[in-house]
Amino acid sequence: MTDKFHTELKDLKKSVSEMARFAFSMLQDSQVAFINQDDALATTVIDRKDQLREMTVTLEETCYQLIALNQPMAKDMRTIVCSLKVIAASERIGRYGKSTAKIVKEIAGKPHIANMMSLPLMSEYVLTMIDDAITAYETENKMILDGFSARDDAVDALRQSIFRESITHMMENPKTITQATFYIIIARYLERCGDHACKIAENVLYMETGERVEIK
Repeated sequence: MTDKFHTELKDLKKSVSEMARFAFSMLQDSQVAFINQDDALATTVIDRKDQLREMTVTLEETCYQLIALNQPMAKDMRTIVCSLKVIAASERIGRYGKSTAKIVKEIAGKPHIANMMSLPLMSEYVLTMIDDAITAYETENKMILDGFSARDDAVDALRQSIFRESITHMMENPKTITQATFYIIIARYLERCGDHACKIAENVLYMETGERVEIK
């Protein structure tokens, strides 16, 4: 491949990384807004959705053009395929941030139930997983992804715990039904974001080794 192609491939990875970090910031800020009941911060997350979509479309087109014009092979092709997967997963993560921000605006001003149960801890777990997956993509260091499956299991266990605790509060006090239902939804969003982090991790491993690995 030409030097021009490899320069364009390097630029693509940099842009995809920036897009992934942008989506990450949407989810991270939505969690801060939820914990602090920050309606204004939630609004800024929602307002970023159009920029996220524009970045997604532009980067996907760049990937397709690189494939069509250069017919890459081996590691180069895997890098472009991985980049497409990172773009798709990142868009979903950002959109879950937007959806969480919308919930924040629904429950702003209402006291949290049971100190938000384990949602802040679950959020920390998931955000760290996403950050590590993006870093592995940026640095091509697959060692960062060691133990990812166990971390995903921990996130799943937290979601189940939050679900059970929310149901208990609903049964004991019907006035908590709306709030507790939103807690269950946010926990589900976080679980899905953790799954998307695993998908990024799987594709980074494929990019680096050429082998398909399922994180489950």
